[in-house]
Amino acid sequence: MTVVVCGPATWNHLIELDRLPEPAPHMQFATGSVRTVGGTSAGKAVHLAELGLDVRLHALLGADAEGAAVASGLASAGVRLARHASDATEQHVNLMTRAGERVSLYVATPSAADPAVVAEIGDDLDSAAVAVVDLSALGAELVARGIDAPVWTDLHDYDGKAAFHEPFLRAAEVVFMNDDAVDDPWRLLESCLERGPRLAVCTRGASGAIAMDAARRRYAVAAVEVDVVDSNGAGDAFFAGFLAAHRAGSDVEASLAAGARQAAVALASPHLHPALSEPDAGTRTG
Repeated sequence: MTVVVCGPATWNHLIELDRLPEPAPHMQFATGSVRTVGGTSAGKAVHLAELGLDVRLHALLGADAEGAAVASGLASAGVRLARHASDATEQHVNLMTRAGERVSLYVATPSAADPAVVAEIGDDLDSAAVAVVDLSALGAELVARGIDAPVWTDLHDYDGKAAFHEPFLRAAEVVFMNDDAVDDPWRLLESCLERGPRLAVCTRGASGAIAMDAARRRYAVAAVEVDVVDSNGAGDAFFAGFLAAHRAGSDVEASLAAGARQAAVALASPHLHPALSEPDAGTRTG
């Protein structure tokens, strides 16, 4: 039973700062720097693979050095990659702080997928045990097409109103998000369930995570204590830990706890997952 993941796999330059830059000309020294595999779908796939699930990742990559680095890193982490042609590999420069603050600069974005590629990915998603469809232009085409398998999606910093997120939300059986854009995460979960999913999960950083099911039962879990190296990808790790536990038959509370434990794996590494720290998968300075 395969989990098929579709969405961003990127090449990232993460620059750690003691504070985010002020909006004025100045000089600032980085406290660390790492070039590594990024992307929300790549993060989920790597953690799912490490947890023993049969996972396949569909991603748009260019025939460039960055695409080769992404493919090499994913291979070293045991991810089965279905690589689809793009004019360029998506690239980000992320300015980060140890407190979890981030400014993401998109240096390159992938080109649109060929219709035949969209059809190919859609067919693979249809046959999956779980179809993980992440926010992207490609993902929007796929949810508009319709997916036969149960869809799990990650709405990230959803505010409850963004139009781009709406088709993903309505197509999903299970939705994840964080509380960055709202004051009342419980109301956010309830509003998501009103659009069709059977379960909604919200991560809250150091405050742990919460969930609500279709019967409006509430669940919560504390965060796992960890010396945070980098917060990048913690939400994707949480998603993977929850999904793996859920597929193994765990209830919501136990799945939340599994997600929290897996998030700690990402938080303790400068990479999305320690498996991406192989020499071909990323380099670090500082």
